[in-house]
Amino acid sequence: MRTTWTDSTVYAVIGPLVQKTVWHRGSQSKPKTLYCVWDSRPRIKPRVYVMKMEIRPLLMCFALCVVYATSKPTEKKDRIHHDEPLSSKEHDDGTNFDYDHDAFLGEDEAKTFDDLTPEESKNRLGKIVDKIDADEDGFVTEAELKAWIKKAQKKYIYDNVERQWKDFDMNNNGMISWDEYKNVTYGTYLDDPESDDGYNYKQMMARDERRFKMADGNGDHIADKEEFTAFLHPEEYEHMKDIVVLETMEDIDKNGDGFIDLEEYIGDMYNHEDEMDEPEWVATEREQFSEFRDKNKDGKMDKEETMDWILPADYDHAEAEAKHLVYESDTNKDGKLTKEEILNKYDLFVGSQATDFGEALVRHDEF
Repeated sequence: MRTTWTDSTVYAVIGPLVQKTVWHRGSQSKPKTLYCVWDSRPRIKPRVYVMKMEIRPLLMCFALCVVYATSKPTEKKDRIHHDEPLSSKEHDDGTNFDYDHDAFLGEDEAKTFDDLTPEESKNRLGKIVDKIDADEDGFVTEAELKAWIKKAQKKYIYDNVERQWKDFDMNNNGMISWDEYKNVTYGTYLDDPESDDGYNYKQMMARDERRFKMADGNGDHIADKEEFTAFLHPEEYEHMKDIVVLETMEDIDKNGDGFIDLEEYIGDMYNHEDEMDEPEWVATEREQFSEFRDKNKDGKMDKEETMDWILPADYDHAEAEAKHLVYESDTNKDGKLTKEEILNKYDLFVGSQATDFGEALVRHDEF
């Protein structure tokens, strides 16, 4: 059991599974806990790197460690990665556009528009439109909208990368090379390769380098912000899904045959101790493996079957919202949006004091 922490996010790392609890500063809402296959490497003390810690995040991490360490072996480990809904609000444009605002901007950013005048909202939206138009052709396509929505929904990931960036960009050139990452992460091991503390650092470093190379689109062994984000959060990128599957299979495949059989599948989820009777969910998972996971009925899961398991083809909320926004705003029905078309429907995209049927204005008056 190991922990790593940041200013507002706590990760409880259990093997290749990460339980991620996110606290939003100034928020009274319940912390959001997510599970994903991500970053199972222990961090080694580097030669020139000191982790700065706040006491509260440290205590939170310790609490997570205690909870897991004292948990019963009957608790189920979940490796499946699902896309989160775009908003906690109901999508009902007949009542208000709150869902669309959250989807387009992210919930926290959407709130910042509530106190703006329509003119201020349009001005800020115009600047956002320029960012969405990736190819700068003067139009916003459905694909560009989808990419923007996905990025807005993953703001906590980009914030996390920003916090880590300065620790790895040792020469402050705006890029992170493999050598920089290796020295920061594996500094102690590189100084003393013969040390034995129970971890196979050589193997972990090779695994990290393999993932780094896959994230490094142009193959120069140097990562920009987007490439480094793909390295740290591969489950969020289509071109990185193969590495997520490969790492998962390596973790579960104990006999090294390149497949996951039934006992390996169950053994990864359930630790049978003290000859306790298996909980009911274990029997259910055995049935799930035989009936749904092992599609070709050969008694084991291959790469494709493992991908279907941990990265299921869920309903694409971002794609559906992008289609909806284009449909509602595309006045000439050419399948793409001009800045003018978007600004004409600014209340759908971002809102202001004068939108949402007066609700935002009411909230403003209450304060």
